[in-house]
Amino acid sequence: MIDRIYLTSDGYNRLKEELYVLVHRTRGEVLEKIAEARAHGDLSENAEYDAAREQQSHTEARIADLENKLASATILDPKQIKTDKVYILTSVKLRNLDETGEIIEYTLVSSEEADTDLGKISVRSPVGRALIGMAVGEKVQIVVPKGKLHYEILEIFVK
Repeated sequence: MIDRIYLTSDGYNRLKEELYVLVHRTRGEVLEKIAEARAHGDLSENAEYDAAREQQSHTEARIADLENKLASATILDPKQIKTDKVYILTSVKLRNLDETGEIIEYTLVSSEEADTDLGKISVRSPVGRALIGMAVGEKVQIVVPKGKLHYEILEIFVK
């Protein structure tokens, strides 16, 4: 059974574009490399051939992975997302209850769209799992590899 994957329309389109490039460009380039390496003769000691075959294997695996993800994807409409609690696609403003009192903001997304540089964290990450279902005013303790984090939920909204 395939797990449902929840994506924004942008995330879905990015995966579709990656798949298109792999199928229509990368796959052909890899096949050319294999043909070129074959032309060099003895395949048993041909590092170019081995590298091209490995690249082909990685490309085909990524194509299959993307096809499966796109087939099982549900595109979420931000207008349909509730903000009474933390859900996928909600943004949450948190106050660090430790010494700093720092205010941080995260948007919870699927693993496929996570990008910590943009403040997008996976709902499957330790922080994401701890925040799902929480409401404004609640305090949460999150166990991460570095230790424990303590936050208070200040605001839940959709960007």
